[in-house]
Amino acid sequence: MDFKTLFDLSGKTALVVGAASGIGRASALGLADFGAHVIVADLNLEGAVAVVSEIEAKGGQATAASANLGDGASVTALIDGIDKLDVLVCTPAINVRKRLLEYSEDEFDRVVALNLKGNFRLLQAGGRKMVAGGGGSIIVFSSIRSQIVEPGQGVYAATKAGVLQLVRTLAAELASAGVRANAIGPGVVNTPLTAPTPSATGIKDG
Repeated sequence: MDFKTLFDLSGKTALVVGAASGIGRASALGLADFGAHVIVADLNLEGAVAVVSEIEAKGGQATAASANLGDGASVTALIDGIDKLDVLVCTPAINVRKRLLEYSEDEFDRVVALNLKGNFRLLQAGGRKMVAGGGGSIIVFSSIRSQIVEPGQGVYAATKAGVLQLVRTLAAELASAGVRANAIGPGVVNTPLTAPTPSATGIKDG
């Protein structure tokens, strides 16, 4: 089977947010391999530019963009700058690995602000763009932590479960407009998010 034909994305525009590293980078490279023009967006613009260079070196098409999910104006500007959005991939998240009784309110707010509210901002803006354009595909990275929790992962797990429910609702609400919404729940992947050494805290990463 010719998978490039089966998943041909030629002429499609894909926005990958959090694409400077880790799962986002891999997603951007994969979408470009199948012919999409990829907008490589990240708070780390220098990293996004490096990924664009990787894509172009392989003959693909890509553009770097700045994205800050903690800033509603930044999200609006990012989406408004795209003529037609066919694919949206959202990966950003942070994790403060602490047991719940040790968590500060500031730490709680910081994790929720990006993982839940930031993702909501992007899903809402991207969903509106796709509805106006007649369809599209939204892919959000939740986590296995939305289903299975370990000590020190409570707040992160709560946000990832919340993201999963947002995506489920979005899928039901936007299906009639031709917009698909799906969540992926990976296990532990070797990315900057999981870089802290577990032995330093006695808590497993995820």
